Amino acid sequence: MQARLEAEHLFKVFGRRPDDAVERLRQGADREELRADGTTAAVIDASFRVEAGEIFVVMGLSGSGKSTLLRMLNGLLEPTAGSVRFDGDELTALGDRGLRELRSRKISMVFQHFALFPHRSVRENAAYGLEVQGVPRAERERRADEALALCGLAGWEESWPDELSGGMQQRVGLARALATDADLLLMDESFSALDPLIRRDMQDQLLELQKTLKKTIVFITHDLNEAMRLGDRIAVMRDGRIVQTGTAEDILLRPENDYVASFIQDVDRSRVLTAGAVMDTRPRGDEADCACETATPDTPFTELCAISARLSHPVAVLDADRTLVGVVPRQRLVGFLGDEQGEPAACDGSGKDGKKVTDRA
Repeated sequence: MQARLEAEHLFKVFGRRPDDAVERLRQGADREELRADGTTAAVIDASFRVEAGEIFVVMGLSGSGKSTLLRMLNGLLEPTAGSVRFDGDELTALGDRGLRELRSRKISMVFQHFALFPHRSVRENAAYGLEVQGVPRAERERRADEALALCGLAGWEESWPDELSGGMQQRVGLARALATDADLLLMDESFSALDPLIRRDMQDQLLELQKTLKKTIVFITHDLNEAMRLGDRIAVMRDGRIVQTGTAEDILLRPENDYVASFIQDVDRSRVLTAGAVMDTRPRGDEADCACETATPDTPFTELCAISARLSHPVAVLDADRTLVGVVPRQRLVGFLGDEQGEPAACDGSGKDGKKVTDRA
């Protein structure tokens, strides 16, 4: 099945002889070798797929290449090598006119620093993308007002940007992207300039909107907690390369290398994990004793702990048909909150060899 957005073996190199640099990277050269020659490899061999209606988060530290990667997804930067396809169409084959049309109608971008016009009202800012499309004034104002209402700004249409708080200004930026009814939203650290409480409010707003609008979103962040909270899937970048892609639970429970493992050390696992992630699916023989108070695979970890505290036996996890799919002993919950990384322990606290082990997340 065709993904909404596909990136295949993307490279972006700045400096002299970029094509030669790509070949050297393919043969095993690293960033430092190229930098010594005056060449910067911003993105190295990045491949991923984004499905329709998915929030795909790209996260990494400053300089990891995530913002450069984002700008290749809408044609603002041309890849040195590799391809980007949106709805099956190759972006590099569109030409300048085709790219402008794509960016005005199908792909919208929400920036970190709001990018509002100070001399335009909130309504006019929200309607700007529609103005670029040539939509008649009455229609674009109607659609802008609808988008502002979705973002919690009904009643502020005639205000000026400097009359709004930072969080409200970012809502205007989001409304501007939504007003065009674009198929793909690209969000470049859109909430990172906000205070922590406002930032969380914006995250809540985005998740609430996504329940209704089901947009395809690529979200860039350097904040792992934000990535874990928003992302259906997450790509972790380091030094221009994607080092792991997976769900929040995949990354928490199965980090692919020491770099990813170090990244997740301070994550609050209780806000991410669910019963489906921590349950033991192996037969125990006493499942019949677990049918008092139960959980589902989607039960949040904190709620699962509360259920476990009320029971004297493991929590039974049942699917939608009330079929037992796993059990969660109390010691397993304690283990998944530990700081060490590794494979989760068995329900009785023993590993495959019968020795006592520590649950690790």
